[in-house]
Amino acid sequence: MSTESTNKTITSDSSQPVKFNTFAGVFTPSLLTILGVIMFLRFNTVVGYAGLWNTLIILGIAKLITLLTALSLSSIATNMQVKGGGAYYLISRSLGAEFGGVIAVFFYIAQSVAVTLYVIGFTEAVCAAFPGLAIHSRDIATITNVAVFLCVFIGAGWTIRIQYGILAILGISLLSFAIGALLGFSPEILTANLSPAWTAKFTFFTAFALFFPAVTGIMTGVNMSGDLTNPSRSIPRGTIASIAVSGLIYTILLFLLAASIPRAMLLSDSFVMRERALWGPLIYAGVFAATLSSALGSMMGAPRILQAFARDNIFRPFKIFSYGSGPSNEPRRATILTFLIAQTGIFAGDLNTVAPVITLFFLMTYGTVNLACFYEMFSHNPSFRPTFRLNHWTFALVGAVGCFAVMLLTNFFWTIIAIGCATLFYLAMARAHVRVSWGDVDSGVAYQRARNALLRLERGSYHPKNWRPSILALSGGAYNRTHLTAYATWLTRKSGVVSLAQIIRGNLDDLLERQREAEALLRKFIFEQRFAAFPVVVVDENIHRAVQGLLQSHGLGQLRPNTLLLGWSRDLTKTESFIGLLTLTKRMGRSLVVVANKRHPDAPHTNVPTGDITVWWTDDRNGHLMLLLAFLLRQNRYWRKRNLRIIRTLPLKGDTEGVTTAMRTMLVNARIEADLTVVATDNTLSTLQNLLNPTAVLFAGFEPPDETANTTTLAALEPIANLPCDVLFVHSAGDASVEA
Repeated sequence: MSTESTNKTITSDSSQPVKFNTFAGVFTPSLLTILGVIMFLRFNTVVGYAGLWNTLIILGIAKLITLLTALSLSSIATNMQVKGGGAYYLISRSLGAEFGGVIAVFFYIAQSVAVTLYVIGFTEAVCAAFPGLAIHSRDIATITNVAVFLCVFIGAGWTIRIQYGILAILGISLLSFAIGALLGFSPEILTANLSPAWTAKFTFFTAFALFFPAVTGIMTGVNMSGDLTNPSRSIPRGTIASIAVSGLIYTILLFLLAASIPRAMLLSDSFVMRERALWGPLIYAGVFAATLSSALGSMMGAPRILQAFARDNIFRPFKIFSYGSGPSNEPRRATILTFLIAQTGIFAGDLNTVAPVITLFFLMTYGTVNLACFYEMFSHNPSFRPTFRLNHWTFALVGAVGCFAVMLLTNFFWTIIAIGCATLFYLAMARAHVRVSWGDVDSGVAYQRARNALLRLERGSYHPKNWRPSILALSGGAYNRTHLTAYATWLTRKSGVVSLAQIIRGNLDDLLERQREAEALLRKFIFEQRFAAFPVVVVDENIHRAVQGLLQSHGLGQLRPNTLLLGWSRDLTKTESFIGLLTLTKRMGRSLVVVANKRHPDAPHTNVPTGDITVWWTDDRNGHLMLLLAFLLRQNRYWRKRNLRIIRTLPLKGDTEGVTTAMRTMLVNARIEADLTVVATDNTLSTLQNLLNPTAVLFAGFEPPDETANTTTLAALEPIANLPCDVLFVHSAGDASVEA
């Protein structure tokens, strides 16, 4: 039947769910789903064009892809309790909501279009049995689609009860063909059918695309997980057994087709199996059973995938499909949409057109399942402990690469379109910043990559070329002094790390719960404002001791803070404490950025002052860091169109020409474009004020005092802090250079 079907729970008289064993719950429905319309109606076409050898290669590749996917599927499925949604549930709980959402949509479409495939297959069989109805083929397909829809809309759980009957009919029809083909066996025909007969329109990958839907159906066991006695045992065994048995059946069937039917007949009649069967009507019975049961299975399975996705409320436009009807919670809204998609497919194409489309959708789904398993294994996630151990990350990687490679080779154009649509849908959900209640492998992969990167950084030696801002911002509690948070994130501009620190004064034993609440609130603030930052909240009775501890131990390895950012203090009662922080930071060999803000301290970070970015260059040590920070500030979209200027003031008899030449050479070596003004003056502050207009932010170098009691520095900086623009006082620890 060649698609993934979802089975409903059968209940006993005591209203208790009936649990299935491996044979009844996984093997039989999976085998029924694999053996289907392509086998009856298109194997002859594939053998006719591809020849037996190439067809067996196609079978081998297709089975290898499904086997590798089955290994990945078994690993993931036995690592969690699988609920409704099949592949969507597995992928969303592994790769995350965005990837899961993409696959939910693509897998749902594949299931919906699969209804078209089976309805058209059924129609072809009816028209072959009753040639006079051929002119009404589209009407027959529509009536069949409506009938299938009504059965599922009302409730088609009864279809599970007849799976053994369907399997028996399929077995008898295949046996009828096998006996007839053996009676017509001819070595000459076999020899003639070994080699291919390719045409411009029918190549190896065209044949593969037509053939591949015949091997899909391996996810039925996952869909049945809630109805299995022992899912961790039944899913791997039943799935792999169905792949092996169907592979054996297909090999025998392909051999018999090539050995008993001339190529001309293979290519001219889509129902050659009927001609060679011991009793032809049995082939019709097999096709009818395969197509109708598959159509019902797909019509049941597809809406449940969409409903599971909609219930997670990941993408709100799909919320309408989350509601169920009746005691069984039937997804009737999604069923109506499935019917409409299937009917559109009936109007749009035939079996040869629909099959390649389904191939692309299923390959994308299988590839993503393999990718999810690869990430789970490769990230060494401690929570990934599947009971199925017959797998390795290399198998999953080969399966993922194989799926996407075959997609490209089968139909490059539509593969690019499909991947493009998937990417757009992924980005749409990513922009929505979906928050879900389950973990995903993305966090594990990020952790593993961070771990490896930190170890690599630790082994490397420091060079000024590798300097990046790692800022510890004393921004206080959430939603307070957002200007400090804004400047911290602007100055790192995707190149550094920002930690927003809140220090709570008091005893840790008394304030432990408050510390946790404050950190949670700070994390929420960062998420809502979309700041690229990390929260840190500490409790200490002494603010200097708290900052000293943060500068020493916050972070890991090379990612410890190299710069402290704090606000300018205008509170005279806190002058000694403020100077103490400056002195402490200098003594610990860290750089300093002190923000004297002219706007409201809680103004939105998108509210950027108008004017240029100006660097007041007074010495080279601080100048290099100021210019680097100004460059990073200008990379932000809010500041991108602002002019970057450097003002260099000299004593009245200074060598302005020589300094100008040296500064321009420095800018060339630094690869930074900036306007340069070098002026000699005996009234530096007055000259600076005249040159600032218009300036949004001024970078000014300073030297923190060596002693806490020394207030001379603050007195000297006060007039600069009062300039009519934001002022960022910068002290460099000497580890940054723009010429590196």
